[in-house]
Formats: sequence, C-alpha cells, structure tokens
Amino acid sequence: METNKAAIPAERIERAIYLIRGQKVMLDRDLAALYGVETKRLKEAVRRNIERFPADFMFVLSGEEFSNWRSHFATSNSDRMGLRHAPMAFTEQGVAMLSSVVNSRSAIEVNIAIMRTFVKLRRMLESHTRLARKLADLEARYDEQFRVVFEVLNELMAPPEPKRAPIGFRVCERPARYAVRRA
Repeated sequence: METNKAAIPAERIERAIYLIRGQKVMLDRDLAALYGVETKRLKEAVRRNIERFPADFMFVLSGEEFSNWRSHFATSNSDRMGLRHAPMAFTEQGVAMLSSVVNSRSAIEVNIAIMRTFVKLRRMLESHTRLARKLADLEARYDEQFRVVFEVLNELMAPPEPKRAPIGFRVCERPARYAVRRA
C-alpha cells in the first residue's frame, strides 16, 4: 500500500478532479491515464457495462460544457488526442464502480487512492464550510456591538449645534444709570 501512495501522488489526483454541473467529477482520459489503459479501452468497458453507470454515476459532457472545459486549457494538437468526442465524467460513485469494470490489480489500487482523495477533499470542504459558518456567526454577533460603538462615535464626532438666539422681543437700549447716594 505504501508503494501506491508514492506511485500516484494525491496532488495528481486532486488536479484531475473538476467541478462540473455542481459535482466533483473525474474525466475518462484522466482516469485512463491513472489506470494505465487507453481512454478508448476505458470507454469500451464502460459501454459494455452501461447498466452499472446511471446518470448520477457518469454522464457525458454536453457540447457547450465540452467547449467550455476545453477553452480553459491551452492545449496543443497532441494534447487534444482523444478529445474529438465529449469526455465521460465520473462522479465519486462512478469512479468506485469503475474498479469492477476495469479488472486489474493496479486499477483497484488506483481506485483506493482516488477514493482517499475524494474523502480528503470532502473533509477539507466540510471544515471550510464550518469555518465560514463560524465567521458568519461572529460577524453577525459583533456587527450589532460595533453598530452601537459607531453610533456613539458618530455622536461624539458630530460638531455641537450652534447656540441659537432666544425667541422673543429683545430691548437694545442702554440701561439707565441711576446714581446712588450714600449718606
């Protein structure tokens, strides 16, 4: 088992996992390369056992998805070999089912490595989701407190209202001087 981990690094498998139609999938050509078989032979095996691959296990990319996927990569002509037809996309369950279709020891070992990578990605996504939820909770909790602080700061920073003249009649005469006699 340890030799398998060195033979197929998890990073290589992770790079071959795409998000298509909201699902994590692997394409037939990447799986064929990992299994060490031709893409043509992998597709033949799948077509011979098509009843094992319902729509939630495997689907063929539509023309629009295929051209969109292909436009994300700068491919040369040699790299486009096998891409004349839209590739098959296998979900995690479809990849698991492939081990029963492609009968070889290396296919089983590769499949185990792929399943471990899918589990690792699921755990990372779960912890990421949990962290995002905690951050949202903190933000909601502290938003109220900070709102109050900012209101007080705004009140303190606002210039004081100018003194207004009192309403009413004002006498502008000088007061009379009365002399006071002192005796």
